[in-house]
Amino acid sequence: MITKPTVDKIMEATDIVEVIGEFVTLKKRGANYVGLSPFANEKTPSFTVSPAKGIFKDFSSGLGGSAVTFLMEHEKFNYPEALKWLAKKYSIDVEETNDQPEDREAENHRESLLIVTGYAAKFFHESLLETDEGKAIGLSYFKERGFSNETIKKFELGYSPDQWEAFSAKAIKDGYQQEFLEETGLSVKRDNGTLYDRYRGRVMFPIHSFTGRVIAFGGRTLKSDKSVPKYVNSPESEIYHKSSVLYGLFFAKKAIRDEDNCLLVEGYADVISVHQAGIENVVASSGTSLTVEQIRMIGRLTKNITMLYDGDAAGIKASLRGMDLILEEGLNVKIVSFPEGHDPDSYVRKLGSTAFKTYVEENKKDFILFKTNVLLKDAGKDPLKRAEVIREVVESIAKIPDSIKASVFLSECSQILQIEERSLITELNKMRAAKGKKDYQQHQNARQAEQEAAPAYAEPERKPEEQYESQEKEIVRLLVTYGNRVINWDGIANTYIGPFMIAELNDVEFEHPDCKAFVKLYHDELDNGNLPEEQFFIHHPERLIADMAVSMLSTRYELSENWLGMHKIYVPDETQNMKATILGAIFHLKKQKVGKILENIRTQLQTAEAEADQEILMNQYLHMKKVEKSISDFLGSVILK
Repeated sequence: MITKPTVDKIMEATDIVEVIGEFVTLKKRGANYVGLSPFANEKTPSFTVSPAKGIFKDFSSGLGGSAVTFLMEHEKFNYPEALKWLAKKYSIDVEETNDQPEDREAENHRESLLIVTGYAAKFFHESLLETDEGKAIGLSYFKERGFSNETIKKFELGYSPDQWEAFSAKAIKDGYQQEFLEETGLSVKRDNGTLYDRYRGRVMFPIHSFTGRVIAFGGRTLKSDKSVPKYVNSPESEIYHKSSVLYGLFFAKKAIRDEDNCLLVEGYADVISVHQAGIENVVASSGTSLTVEQIRMIGRLTKNITMLYDGDAAGIKASLRGMDLILEEGLNVKIVSFPEGHDPDSYVRKLGSTAFKTYVEENKKDFILFKTNVLLKDAGKDPLKRAEVIREVVESIAKIPDSIKASVFLSECSQILQIEERSLITELNKMRAAKGKKDYQQHQNARQAEQEAAPAYAEPERKPEEQYESQEKEIVRLLVTYGNRVINWDGIANTYIGPFMIAELNDVEFEHPDCKAFVKLYHDELDNGNLPEEQFFIHHPERLIADMAVSMLSTRYELSENWLGMHKIYVPDETQNMKATILGAIFHLKKQKVGKILENIRTQLQTAEAEADQEILMNQYLHMKKVEKSISDFLGSVILK
């Protein structure tokens, strides 16, 4: 367990904007920062980070919390893992109460898999650098590719010995469990139950998660035997989903944000060579077709993608679908092709860093125009093929959500295709209308299916504990936001708002379970001599409490300073009359509670038979009516019943 002083140091050092900025591109808006949600697919930013409060709130998914919470949600860390990640980032030594060696059987299944892949990466890396076989075969290959020692170390490149059980036997001997070796795909089980190595005699490319942990491997054979697959990749597992992983993204994410552009290549070697040349904003889809998940990962860092492909026209055509997906997600895509016989790896080694950068800048073309030229060249003068090219090009333009951008491409393509722009616009409108009709029909079908599946009875009555939820939550919001402020009102002074509110609400029973737990915690802290502040709740180990605090402190919108400065529009601020704000909330809640008591008494009066019981109930009723009137008088309202 991590000691409290260490936790306090980590919290003090953590800059939530800096931490979340490693995963999401944030832009300053007023006092806060905004960006696209990393937890939901959205086009308009609803993800807000408040540096002053040290919290984030994602209004698309409803998630919110501290930097620790973000890491737990985004990277699926447990609480200690998130703290250790932050400690490593800010160079803080972690002190733990239990100083035992790391347990091979980790706290959870996912962590066990990550421990195994981390061990494997170290094994392969050491095999490359420290064994005769590794040096003679693996290291020689990497050196021939021009990789420096620093690059080999940075990407943790390795070599798997050309033996059946070199890795598996060593891992079992060192205490790693067979089930995790199998699940990660590092080892394969024979019919007799023993294990053998999946990657034998291959150079190894570890695949890292967004935060830098090894989650999978790509193994390349150096044999010329055509019956042996060139690459063997890790199977899907709990920690590795290839459709949502980009090779090299961990090393490229900062450069992608800085350059506001992501270079997309095809293979591991392409990424490493280009990165080594000082062009670090480069990633690869690792031999798979580009997926929507991968595009969205890039989209959180930049809106610009430049695809680098070799001179193989067939390969480029096969990638056109992936480029259409990029357009559909609202990103800008350009393409660079290299001279025949070259790919990014070979060309950057031939030209060097500076000349390679210049070549990319001078030869990148907008995808739509590139696609038009490529397809038009294939079609030649065949009118039917040219007509098909026009349809394909317009289909791509139809996927661009930005209508202005689409119009620009229509204009340019009309000149290349030698066809009137009006004809292209007509075709585009037909496609959009057809898509709109299809989307509407799908929506209607889904809605009908939901209605048919829904139970044939009316919406259930709200639970009693939910009836006064809004007023009870308002009390919680005020406690979190202003509880540690000093009261300086007429007739009331030298006390804090939090203790004052708790004392005033001592006779009120909270019904919403979350609010009830929160107020009890606040009360208990006061009894222990502590006046809890907002950071106490934000970083509270109970997720319920932390989530409530973040929700109370978060707002999706901010008033512009221009409202008052330029337009002279005055918006009341609750802090200008704190007495009215606090007492108003207290007495509105009390009024609701009194109303409920009166309703209960009226119900009892209808069923009471004994005259004595009726008299007692009537006295209670009259007393509560007086209480209700006094509250209403304070609130300035009139009770008609």
